[in-house]
Amino acid sequence: MASEVRTERELSLDFLRVTEAAAIAAARTMGQGDRKYSDQVAVEAMREVMDSVPMRGRVVIGEGERDEAPMLYIGEEVGGGFGVGEEMAASCPEVDIAVDPLEGTNLCALGANNAIAVLAAAERGGLLHAPDIYMDKIVVGPSSRGVIDIDAPVKENLKNIARRLGRDIEDLTVIVLDRKRHKKIIDDVRAAGARIRLISDGDLSAGISAAVAGTNIHACIGIGGAPEGVLTAAAVKCLNGEIQARLVFDPERLGVDRDKVPAEKEVIERLKSMGITDPNKVYDTDDLAPGKKIIFAATGVTDGSLMRGVRFFGSGKRTHSMVMTSESKHIRFVDSIHIEGGPDTVIRF
Repeated sequence: MASEVRTERELSLDFLRVTEAAAIAAARTMGQGDRKYSDQVAVEAMREVMDSVPMRGRVVIGEGERDEAPMLYIGEEVGGGFGVGEEMAASCPEVDIAVDPLEGTNLCALGANNAIAVLAAAERGGLLHAPDIYMDKIVVGPSSRGVIDIDAPVKENLKNIARRLGRDIEDLTVIVLDRKRHKKIIDDVRAAGARIRLISDGDLSAGISAAVAGTNIHACIGIGGAPEGVLTAAAVKCLNGEIQARLVFDPERLGVDRDKVPAEKEVIERLKSMGITDPNKVYDTDDLAPGKKIIFAATGVTDGSLMRGVRFFGSGKRTHSMVMTSESKHIRFVDSIHIEGGPDTVIRF
């Protein structure tokens, strides 16, 4: 991302503006019960601000293929570095972008906790172009890095995590999506003696919580979206944590009827077209987010374990965000007040 052209700090602040805009737009729809509309306004706000960022961006994780998504589709060019003069374009870095304008659409629609707006960026090739299918994942923080194995039994992983943390398994809390497909994982965690926090949606937010000390979440285990896995890896890399993952397209493991998912042959052919030759590969953090200059930004839409949601008041709004960089190892929590109105505006803290 050519630091001599645009510094990491400048880009991270630009991306902060992008997630703030998406979060504010989505938060205005909170509790209205229309998840598609909440997502739509977040996408539109994110796209509008992104085009003001001096970069030549390419969406590698987005809202889907072009036919499915009118904006922020995979392969879309974003940023202010297109359609300008050669000299100006040269000052705009080439960036791969992964976005989830509203992670937790159901959460926002219901007014529930942990809905966030997310963006990750890296130099070209710095983020895996993951297919929009499911992915088996295990995420831990820095203290447990190097002792987990996605193929090991749940109890063994929990023993190793507990040993690294210097505590008993009974003191651990594991976060798991409340899905029928996770019955065995839930049973295994309970049998091992650890505690569970079941969540209805938002495994990206859950993965980040597992990688941050002080959240009282020690691991995130289970099957979620592959695109969210890449975004989680970008965040985890900045946090010195670890993610291991493997693509899943077996209906039996997903707990769905065979006719509800694409045929395995069809999925494998699609993976090959995306450059993924081994569908059973175990991905680690650097496989999912190989970039050397990763920037991760997220803004709370509703209240969560890491960030507060958007607050509205008569003369403005207040947002709470986190911005992380892998190269400089900066992790910033940003509390912003967006002022509207004239010189007599009262600022609320």
